[in-house]
Amino acid sequence: MNKPLTGALFSLLLLGAAATPAVAAPTTTPAPPATAAPAPEATAAAVDFAGTVALSNCSGSVVRAPGSQPNDLALVLSNGHCLESGFPAAGEVVKDRPSSRSFSLLNSAGSKVGTLRASKIAYATMTDTDISIYQLTRTYAQIQSQYGITALTLEGARPTQGSAIKVVSGYWKRIYSCNVDGFAYRLKEGDWTWKDSVRYTSACNTIGGTSGSPVVDTTTGKVVAVNNTGNEDGARCTVNNPCEVDQNGNVTVRQGINYAQQTYIVVPCIAPGNKIDLNRPGCVLPKP
Repeated sequence: MNKPLTGALFSLLLLGAAATPAVAAPTTTPAPPATAAPAPEATAAAVDFAGTVALSNCSGSVVRAPGSQPNDLALVLSNGHCLESGFPAAGEVVKDRPSSRSFSLLNSAGSKVGTLRASKIAYATMTDTDISIYQLTRTYAQIQSQYGITALTLEGARPTQGSAIKVVSGYWKRIYSCNVDGFAYRLKEGDWTWKDSVRYTSACNTIGGTSGSPVVDTTTGKVVAVNNTGNEDGARCTVNNPCEVDQNGNVTVRQGINYAQQTYIVVPCIAPGNKIDLNRPGCVLPKP
């Protein structure tokens, strides 16, 4: 990881497109072969700071599952290593722990429009993944009504290699644009190991404080991962210098390359009412 600020981690988002060429209409007299008109420019989802938050040491975002309802208490997504209590130990899972942490809510321009407050840490871990999910004291409808901000939606499917993304840091009010370069079977950093991590192309050169940033697919505008770390010095598997480990145990070090944790695995664990239920079918998040 990169450190939270006091030592911070990293962020991300996605971008994509599709278009169909126009075809010339037939004529009643002989004419030269029809020529396809230039394809219209692909439409990408607008990705900005709306719905992102700044923590005291990291970045984050107000998120909803596909089935979340307007009157559900809202959720904030960040990293496990961004917890106010410090890094969870390897194997540790935090569930439903009271918290009154505050978050600065940003609008599309990156300006603070209000302060949101947590009621609890609904879930957090640095085992298999690096996430924290806070439950807020306000509903999505209340946030929309007061601030005009809608939550970002979690994508329920795994991202694909090559897809365009953006990492949006509420802490630094900075957006990084790159692509999904690939996936690390295992990403090991110090005492922690994460599964199936997203590896960015080099353009997403995220820095400390971007930890917890949503990684947004620019085609759909949905969150596909949460930014969390990068190899700073070229060291092997140490803190701030994660290494990739493949199925055969081979280790690869990529200095200057940054990573994120996929979030589609969170979706099956969010029950009606925005409750984190680790016993739901399809939920593979580690249990306490």
